[in-house]
Amino acid sequence: MKVDYDGRSVTIATGGRDHSDASKPAVVLLHGSGMDRTTWQLQNRWLAHHGYRVAAIDLPGHGSTDGPPLETIEEMGVWTAGLISHLGLGPAHLVGFSLGTYVALEAAAHDPSCAASLVLIGTAATMPVHPELLTSAYDDIPHASRLMTSWGIGARAHRGGHPSPGTWLIGAATALVDRSPENALGHDMAACNAYTGAVEAAGKLTVPVTFVLGTEDKMTPIRASGDLVDAVENKSVIRMDKIGHFMPIEDPIGARKAIAQAIGWDGSR
Repeated sequence: MKVDYDGRSVTIATGGRDHSDASKPAVVLLHGSGMDRTTWQLQNRWLAHHGYRVAAIDLPGHGSTDGPPLETIEEMGVWTAGLISHLGLGPAHLVGFSLGTYVALEAAAHDPSCAASLVLIGTAATMPVHPELLTSAYDDIPHASRLMTSWGIGARAHRGGHPSPGTWLIGAATALVDRSPENALGHDMAACNAYTGAVEAAGKLTVPVTFVLGTEDKMTPIRASGDLVDAVENKSVIRMDKIGHFMPIEDPIGARKAIAQAIGWDGSR
């Protein structure tokens, strides 16, 4: 699905269903650095066919959405809040992965009416980026993507035998980042590295916030999420055992169940 917003053609995956029934709750899915809407391909269709209006968004300069990419987390949050309003989806459950967790926080802090709840998958109070990865994100995307998947996928999935569709989980994740449009990955990494407003934004929230954290996450380890979790009053924490950072891809069924639990799916739809 394509929509015109803010002078751009924006691409959104709806899980095969339209947004015409406003009585259904909405879920907005926000991808990680250098990625796109296909991060959520194993969750968005399930949500769409279980009673939700779904929008897995390609952020500016990502996937098939017109560029250029936005340069700061704050800009991404304001842009996302405006898009949710433009689509008539608010208040929506905002589900973010990695970079997308910060975008969700900023969107909800900027415009509380856009958010019914937040689900933050793979997040931390800050996300400092290793200098080698930060440089490679601009100059050598294939190297950057291999660093990301090496650090971002848990040990068990490195050994194979994984139930995710496809023959090679790490190869599929690498290919997703490899096709990142020009400057998108570099801008995203720089934005995450520079962003210091997560705890402040979280402290403004009154809606429920669920943290989904992987016990083998090396990129946003659980210990780094403490200040962010503590800043939220209405919160819950779901730990995914023996799973790394790339939770929606590495454990798609577990991630889908965590999202469903967080947004209150009761099995009736």
